[in-house]
Amino acid sequence: MEKVDILIKNVNVFNTYLKKFVNADVSVLGDRFYYIDRKHSEEFDAKEVIDGTGKYMVPGLIDIHMHVESSMMTPIPFGDCVLKYGVTTLVAEPHEIANVKGIRGILEMISAAQESQIDIYYGIPSSVPSTNENLETTGDKIDFSAMKHLMQEKDVICVGEVMNYRQIIHENNLEISKFISYLRQEEPNFIIEGHCPSLVDLDLAKFLYLGIDADHTEHTLEEFRQRVENGMFMEIQDKMLKPEILDYVKENNLYEHCCFVTDDTMADTLYEKGQLNYVVQNAIDLGFGFEDAIYCATYTPSRRMKLTDRGSIAPGKLADFMLLDSKNLLKPLAVFKRGKAVREIGHSYRFPKDFYESVHLPKLDPSMFSVKIDEDVEEVQVRAIEIFLDRTQTKEKIVTMKVKDHMLQWQDSECRLAMVFERHGKNGNIGYGFITGSCHKTGTVATTYFHDHHNLFVAGDDPRDMYMAVKEIQEMQGGVITVKDGKVDSRLQLPVCGILSEKPISEIAAGLKSVINSMTEYGYNHMNPIMSLGTLGLPVSPALKLTDKGLIDVKGEKIVPICVK
Repeated sequence: MEKVDILIKNVNVFNTYLKKFVNADVSVLGDRFYYIDRKHSEEFDAKEVIDGTGKYMVPGLIDIHMHVESSMMTPIPFGDCVLKYGVTTLVAEPHEIANVKGIRGILEMISAAQESQIDIYYGIPSSVPSTNENLETTGDKIDFSAMKHLMQEKDVICVGEVMNYRQIIHENNLEISKFISYLRQEEPNFIIEGHCPSLVDLDLAKFLYLGIDADHTEHTLEEFRQRVENGMFMEIQDKMLKPEILDYVKENNLYEHCCFVTDDTMADTLYEKGQLNYVVQNAIDLGFGFEDAIYCATYTPSRRMKLTDRGSIAPGKLADFMLLDSKNLLKPLAVFKRGKAVREIGHSYRFPKDFYESVHLPKLDPSMFSVKIDEDVEEVQVRAIEIFLDRTQTKEKIVTMKVKDHMLQWQDSECRLAMVFERHGKNGNIGYGFITGSCHKTGTVATTYFHDHHNLFVAGDDPRDMYMAVKEIQEMQGGVITVKDGKVDSRLQLPVCGILSEKPISEIAAGLKSVINSMTEYGYNHMNPIMSLGTLGLPVSPALKLTDKGLIDVKGEKIVPICVK
């Protein structure tokens, strides 16, 4: 008898090419599938035999658009966590850590991933900073030369999401535009991922003309239709699981042209619900066929990223798979990566010393937490960032605010004072603004997990609590904290570049949950309070945001004053 390492007998195997389950004996030799025996006729001398009777065998899930940093975890514990959910391959885009530490941050993330059981590939961050140095200060940047350098890394397989989508379709001097021109000449088949919410018609055509031919952002049906009809590969995340979108995919048999992705998965969701398996399960629950869902979470993403050695259970393919009890429920009984049962290996990678010392603030003074105006008036009209409970996009709201001795009496208004401290040690900038709407009504919240520049954001109703929160964040060297009446109510320490923790997922999730609960008690009313808070400084997401440079009119790509003239 021939020798094999594993033999799974009498199991229902997902045949990718037929898009249906077939009963077979599956043998694994080394790290690859050897033979899928539908006749049950071959005898093998196997080191391990698994009875697959009544079980379903599907390929390991492949998430090709995600950000490890969104989980607030480092690569090794993150890999341990998602493997349990049947996710065996990731394509990560590390623009969060790149905004703090530039190319060094990316190379350290790549190095950290080498010890992980999971395969983590990387996309080149193409928009660091997300806008430009006139609108935000980042710890570092990724320019044309850095992009070229990253192409030489063996685990870098694409250009990550091109986010400055409105600028790039017009004449510009962007670093990513230079890089795309270089790719057209030297590597015309290199994959370029996109980010282009709301682009349609000629603007969409201009975006595609550049070779950026995938999108993962939220769309209306018409926007989705235009993208598909113009040859764009669609990466469907959880917030895009709308009946009309899924029906359009099914009615037009678009399974070759889309896949499921996560984009961002916060630690609490990751711990309680899962990662890509959670998105796929939601699609199934909404009526997307199980077989089609598996296909779009394994085969089509592997082909998009030219990872042709995986994504199906067939001879010679990597033995990445999971066993399920049910054909309709993605809760793995067992997960195998490269023919080996997954195990928890724990954390062992140590980042450079300066990665744990990334919060550099100017000398703090309680007087900083007030807003002075020059006009000798009794009241003014101010711009406030209005927050909504069901989205991260904001609006500008004009609010009347009283003035006393040239100081804005913001505590007597509907607004909370918001400030962004430049914390990378570059210039000591402080941006001032106000938030209103679905934000907290009392207490203070502060964070260095603040997309994408990750400066230090604080917002509250009491200058003393705000001062205390900023001091605490500085001592923690990054994280999220809530303070009220001179007392810390919750905290989550993120000491690696101010955005990551090396603790187990259970501890990170518990800390994050305590912060969210505290924010909710303060009145922050949002479907995802942390994501809402963390994107109040993202100057590529409409409409009014706050960075260390001040209030940003996102559409106009300019800084606007607090007071309306």
